[in-house]
Amino acid sequence: MNITQYGNSVVTGATDGIGKAYAELLAKKGLNIVLISRTQTKLDEVAGEIAKKYNVNTKTIEANFTKVNQIYYEIDKQLMGLDVGVLINNVGISYPYPEYFLELKNKDEIYTNIINCNIFSVTNMCKIIMPGMVERRRGVVVNISSTAAQIPSPLLSVYSASKSYVEKFSADLATEYSKYGITVQCLLPGYVATNMSKIRSSTWMAPFPMQYVEEAVKTIGIKERTTGYFPHSLMVGVVHALDSVSPRLSRWLITRTMLNIRSRALRRVVH
Repeated sequence: MNITQYGNSVVTGATDGIGKAYAELLAKKGLNIVLISRTQTKLDEVAGEIAKKYNVNTKTIEANFTKVNQIYYEIDKQLMGLDVGVLINNVGISYPYPEYFLELKNKDEIYTNIINCNIFSVTNMCKIIMPGMVERRRGVVVNISSTAAQIPSPLLSVYSASKSYVEKFSADLATEYSKYGITVQCLLPGYVATNMSKIRSSTWMAPFPMQYVEEAVKTIGIKERTTGYFPHSLMVGVVHALDSVSPRLSRWLITRTMLNIRSRALRRVVH
């Protein structure tokens, strides 16, 4: 799909990782960028870099998506009158490390933040921006879910459930609004080398954000639901194949993996 015609784009969680990579790639294609994230200093830095490098207009909106009071009113007010053709709903948070549902420290705050950031943000940003897309009968919405929504994800139960919401919401939204010329895509990435994943080095299975986004953006208008990256699709396929043969074994293997990650994280906390 040629998205250069859409003029203005909005990216949430735009100062790091996949969100920043989308902002840069859209700017490279000539779209003006509205960057939304929680830290104004980082927003200013990224917006300045993008404007200088790609010669596009940038706008920043400071918003902490874990806090729902008033932020959407402010976002709506600041976007009023802007022809937004592309919305990248990227902002999201996960657990600090894999943990059993009842044993996570500060679980009340963390679970509330995950629900606010991963579910409310996608829903409310679509409510704000999609009416303009309907009026103009064109637009692209990319909602970032996770492979955690597709495969067993023990020790990440609230995070994976929140990402399942994004997947289902996107699928039905795509059906409802395709008649208005709006493309709604659900992207379900696996591990990417970002601050959230705590992976510092790129690998074949965990690429750097720009490498991932360059592949994912090619699927807009072609696939409504995709990992966006072949190695991630391969991983999901292997898990599904194993699960169809022995659900007990697949869940045991994933649980062991999560427990290993948990053990390493807890050792870092102790030391």
